Amino acid sequence: MENLEYLSQWMEAHPTAAALIKYLFWAVVVLGIIQYLRRLLRKNITDSNVRYKSQKGVEVFGYLLLLILTVSYFTGNIKDVALAIGLFTAGITITLQELILSIAGSVYIFLVKVYQPGDRIEINKIKGDVIDIDSIYTTMMEIGEWVSSDNYSGRIVKLSNAFVFRGPVYNYSRDFPFIWDEFNLPIRYGSDRELAKELILKIASEELSSYVHQSEEQWKAVVGRYYIEDAQVAPSLAITLTDNWIQFNLRYIVDYKKRRITKHRLNELIAKAIEQTGGKVVLASATFEIVRVPVLQLDSEEDNKKGIN
Repeated sequence: MENLEYLSQWMEAHPTAAALIKYLFWAVVVLGIIQYLRRLLRKNITDSNVRYKSQKGVEVFGYLLLLILTVSYFTGNIKDVALAIGLFTAGITITLQELILSIAGSVYIFLVKVYQPGDRIEINKIKGDVIDIDSIYTTMMEIGEWVSSDNYSGRIVKLSNAFVFRGPVYNYSRDFPFIWDEFNLPIRYGSDRELAKELILKIASEELSSYVHQSEEQWKAVVGRYYIEDAQVAPSLAITLTDNWIQFNLRYIVDYKKRRITKHRLNELIAKAIEQTGGKVVLASATFEIVRVPVLQLDSEEDNKKGIN
C-alpha cells in the first residue's frame, strides 16, 4: 500500500513523466496485441494470400492506433484512450471481415445444417463431396471439370465458409439423396413403337425398382416439409417425332452417387433387348442409307443429231 501511495504521489508531482509512462504502457499493449493477432492468423489461416493480407492489415491498423495514442498524449486532443481502442477494433473488423465471415459461416453451416461431411454439394460453381468442415474452410473432393459425368477429378478444393452467404448452395444429398436423370434413344421409323416402349419401360422398372421404392418414402417427407407438389418417381417415357427418327426420352430417378453406372447399365440392357427383337425395333443413326440407285439414260450422238433435224 505504501508503495502505491508513493507511486501515486510521485505521478501527481511529475505529471509529464506520468503521462509518458502511461503512453509507453499503452504502446506496449498495442504492440503486444499486434503480435498476438499476427501469430493467431499465421496458425489458423492456411491460404498464404489471405494470411499475408490479414497480417499486413493488423500491422497497419496497429500502427495507426499507435499514432492516435501519440497524438492523444502529446497534444491533448484525444483524452479518452477507450475511443482509440474502439477505433482499433473497428479497423481490425474491417480488415479481417473475410475471416470473420468465414467463422460466422461455419457457425451457420453447423446450426442450419446446410451441409455436412459426406454430402455432395455445388457452391461457387465448384461441385464435389464434402470431406471436412473447419472454422474457416470447407474441404471438398472435386468432381467433374475435365472428367466426364460425376467422377472425381483428383483435386482437393478448400473453399471459404463465407461463400454460404454469397450465393446458392446446391445439396444433392441432404433432404432427398436422389436425382432425376434422362437420356434419349433414337428409334428408326417403321419400328414397332409399342414393343419399343414396352421393353424400355420394363428394363427401367426392373433395374430401378429399389431406387423407386426408397425414393417414394423420402419424397413424401420432402412434400410434408416443404411447399412443393408431388412428383412421379417411377420411370417415364416421352416420345418425340423428328425429321430423322422417333426419339424416346427415358426419365428416371437414381441415387446421386450412382448416376453414371446406372445410365451405363440401362443403355447396355436396352441395346441388348433391341438386338433380340429380330429387327422389329431398330436404333436409328445419322448415317445415310442409299435405298435405290436411279437409272441414268445417256443420249448418243446420233440421237442428238436426229433431235436437231
